[in-house]
Formats: sequence, structure tokens, C-alpha cells
Amino acid sequence: VKRNVAYLLLHEPLISYNTITTQPERGLLMTQRIALVTGGSRGLGKNAALKLANKGIGIILTWNSNEKEAQQVVHEITQSGGKAAALQLNVGDISGFPAFVEKVRETLKTEWQRDSFDYLLNNAGIGINAPYSTFTEAQFDQLLNIQFKGPFFLTQGLLPLLKNGGRILNVSTGLARFALPGYSAYAAMKGAMEVLTRYQAKELGERGITVNIIAPGAIETDFGGGNVRDNEQLNAYIASQTALGRVGLPDDIGDAIAALLSDELGWMTAQRIEVSGGMFL
Repeated sequence: VKRNVAYLLLHEPLISYNTITTQPERGLLMTQRIALVTGGSRGLGKNAALKLANKGIGIILTWNSNEKEAQQVVHEITQSGGKAAALQLNVGDISGFPAFVEKVRETLKTEWQRDSFDYLLNNAGIGINAPYSTFTEAQFDQLLNIQFKGPFFLTQGLLPLLKNGGRILNVSTGLARFALPGYSAYAAMKGAMEVLTRYQAKELGERGITVNIIAPGAIETDFGGGNVRDNEQLNAYIASQTALGRVGLPDDIGDAIAALLSDELGWMTAQRIEVSGGMFL
């Protein structure tokens, strides 16, 4: 066992993820890669957390209002032999970011005996569907704080804990490429995230950190009230406008996120990757 531990410590950069999920020795624990997934208690964030955990990656996921859902995800990961922790975070309230960063620091130390993590997935968000002509300032500010201002300053605050050579994956939407009524503000915030992604890649490249952004199409989740999942007419319409002939599923995005954070794509940065099955081509 000691020989294997030494090998892992010496060759860890060559290993794609950590496949060891039970780690009785401190050396093994310190080699496990760790992902911080915001909004990881439900929807696409939950699916991504589970997919990454299945690759042997340790998970720190955040929740805003439903701790029970978050702990269920942690339980699912640990029951499968992985390691995970859940922390409360309101991405729309930047005043809480310094305390959250300290919680992350403490969690890394106590749970993994590390002072850094490897992957940041800026996933947390909400959707507001309302006509441009009646969109209110309050709605606009809510989206701005959660979809752009929050990820901007949260990522900034976490930079001291993000390992050199690490990864940042932001989340956009297909709506930043095509237009549907009612999503003007939401799509505009995601468009801003796409521009920010390129600037982050440029400025963080000197640390070997890659920054990309994934743009899902319509997915069957509870996002936005679950309309895509539960409205049969809407679901059928989207499927008819999608090259692959169906609406996306959470697994489609979770698998894509795991692939984008793999070592094999370590040379890719500053890119927008749409995963929509070919919507509105």
C-alpha cells in the first residue's frame, strides 16, 4: 500500500481523476481532486456533482434554501464510496462571500487535508420568463445578482483556493445564440458570462487555469418551474426544432461537464461549448 501511495503522490498530474474512493491513508486523501459545484443540490448541478463523483472526484456542493436536498446528494455520493460536503450559499448576496470562502477553506482542511481545490463549476442560477416590455427593475436586479455579479465576485474570492492548473467552467444557455420571447434579461446575463469567460481565461492563463463555458439547450428539469419537462406541447415543439429530435436530459449535461473537466481537454480554454442536441439550427 505504501508503494502505491508513493506512486500516486509522484505521478498524480498524470492521472485522469482519482479513482480511489476509500482512502484510509492521508497521502491518498490529499491526491483526490475536488470540485466545487454551486447549486449542486438539484437539477443540472446535482447531476454534474454525481457524474463527477462517479469519476472519483471529491465534491463540495452548495445549496441556497433546501439543505435536505443537498444532504441527500451528499448521502448518495458517500453511499457510492465517494466523498462530499454541502455548504450554504446565496449566490445573489455577495456580502456573504468572504464567510463562504472561509467555510470552503475549513472544509478542504478538515475533510481532505488540503488547502486548495481543482474545479469550479458556476452552475447556480434562476430563470425569469417575462416580456421585455413589462420586465421590472427588481426582476432585472435579481437576475443580475445571481447570474452575473454573483459568479463574477464569487470566482474572484475563490481564486486563492483554486489550484494552479485548475479549471473553471461557467454556465450559459442556448438562448444566448437564438432568441425566444420572454428571456431578454436572462439571455443578456448569460451573454455577459460568455464574455467574462474569455477575459478570465486570458488573465488566469498564467496560472495554468483554463476557463470555458457550457451552454445547455432546453433540458427536462424543474428549472423555470419545470415547463420544459411538464408541458407536453412545449416539449414536443422543442423536440421538433432540435436536430437530434428530443429535448435534453440532465444526464446529457452532466456527462458533458465531466468530459469538459477531464484531462483530455486540458488544452482547451476560452471556449463556449453548446450542448443542445442542435436546437434551432
